[in-house]
Amino acid sequence: MKFGTKAIHAGVEPDPSTGAIMTPVYQTSTYVQASPGDHKGYEYSRTHNPTRTALQNSLAALENGAYGLCFASGMAAIDTILKLLKPGDEVISTNDLYGGTYRIFTKVFAHYGIKFHFIPMDNAKEVEKYINSNTKLIWMETPTNPLLNIIDIKAIANLGKKHTVITVVDNTFATPYLQLPLDLGVDIVMHSVTKYLSGHSDVVMGAIILNDKEVAARLAFLQNACGAVPGPQDCFLVLRGIKTLHLRMERHCDNAAKIAQFLSEHPKVDKVYYPGLSTHPNHAIAQAQMKAFGGMLSFTLKGDKIEDAKRFLERVELFSLAESLGGVESLCGHPATMTHASIPKEEREKAGLKDSLVRLSVGVEDVEDLIEDLRSAIG
Repeated sequence: MKFGTKAIHAGVEPDPSTGAIMTPVYQTSTYVQASPGDHKGYEYSRTHNPTRTALQNSLAALENGAYGLCFASGMAAIDTILKLLKPGDEVISTNDLYGGTYRIFTKVFAHYGIKFHFIPMDNAKEVEKYINSNTKLIWMETPTNPLLNIIDIKAIANLGKKHTVITVVDNTFATPYLQLPLDLGVDIVMHSVTKYLSGHSDVVMGAIILNDKEVAARLAFLQNACGAVPGPQDCFLVLRGIKTLHLRMERHCDNAAKIAQFLSEHPKVDKVYYPGLSTHPNHAIAQAQMKAFGGMLSFTLKGDKIEDAKRFLERVELFSLAESLGGVESLCGHPATMTHASIPKEEREKAGLKDSLVRLSVGVEDVEDLIEDLRSAIG
């Protein structure tokens, strides 16, 4: 099946008892057994739930993976992946990444004896210099959050295979509609399902998709043992959201490309971060591994004053100032004080994240209205 067909049909079947075309919300905590151990595949909803099973199968199909696991949040998914490690292990991570990821790396797992290296990943040969016998995992975001850097997924995945290191891609910004990291050789794909997969700003959820049966079993054990699982109602909402993922992403991408072009030509805008622009340093890699360039972009205003950025954020009307991204409505944010505030200022600046940077999650509204809103707010 092609992607649009998979988005609507993969992993889901009409309910066998009623013929309902939509997967029912199995709002139950437990399941009746005929005798001890004799059941219909379900015992307790922390371990398995039919609505969650349908969503996990759907996500696995979209990413061309064999196994899908859903969690109560994207952070719970990250937490579960890191529990594959042990004290003394080392992780190589991109230096431009979501603040919550940086926080759990440095403020939680670093206290359990895991060492993290935050480095640029635009050159695989430079990344290889950090690999040693203790390196067990390489963590990528691509496009990165919030500077929209692009990492050559295949090159880093090949490094992982060469050195027997697990490679992970946070595919939240791109979604499986735009890029398929497992097809490029990555071991694990992670999502904040909260964002584009759900797409309607009404769910908090995370997911992991992979092909390795043994690692999937370990992650499924952790999913059950630690218990950070989503409820069936949220799973139902994401299943509904996925059915329009391909349609939404096309509009997100189209709108963002036009807005990036508008901003790049505006006399008061200094720098625009968007992989779809030919001036982007990783534009060629983005073209090679992505179907389109996504709905996220960031920019700075000339003069690089945080006061100007704040004034802009206070003046927008259609772009709502809020945490998160990936919904049908357009959002704007100030990473330095919002999504990335947990990263120390010196580390942010080392990665190129200035205090004046504004991040846009471009929605699916009429782009002419969005451009007019930006024009008015910039002044």
